[in-house]
Amino acid sequence: MPKMLRVLMVEPHESPHELFITDQLDDLQETVGGLIEVIGNGDGTLLVCNEESKLNGMDGNRRLNGDVIAGPFFVVGEDGENFRSLTDEEMQKYMQRFKEIEDISPEEVQSNMGFYFFSL
Repeated sequence: MPKMLRVLMVEPHESPHELFITDQLDDLQETVGGLIEVIGNGDGTLLVCNEESKLNGMDGNRRLNGDVIAGPFFVVGEDGENFRSLTDEEMQKYMQRFKEIEDISPEEVQSNMGFYFFSL
């Protein structure tokens, strides 16, 4: 039986909001508009975004650690190898962190996209 997750949804050009989704892969993918990529926040929470957002030309959303996240993403709790609902404190923390709507140009999104090859 699918588990319901309480997440913080962050979409380009919009304020973040609380959302309930299931922990099923198809629901997670639908929420971000494609294949998912999971980024650890280092505090027991995860950022889940679209793995191909920049390649697909999605709008810039928020800046994060010197990079640009494009397309919709959500913040969810981490429970080992599983997702869990955010606590009230985590919801408030990330609501505050992402409350400012950022104006990110398509050029900035493209400049933060690339592949790096390393020779051994």
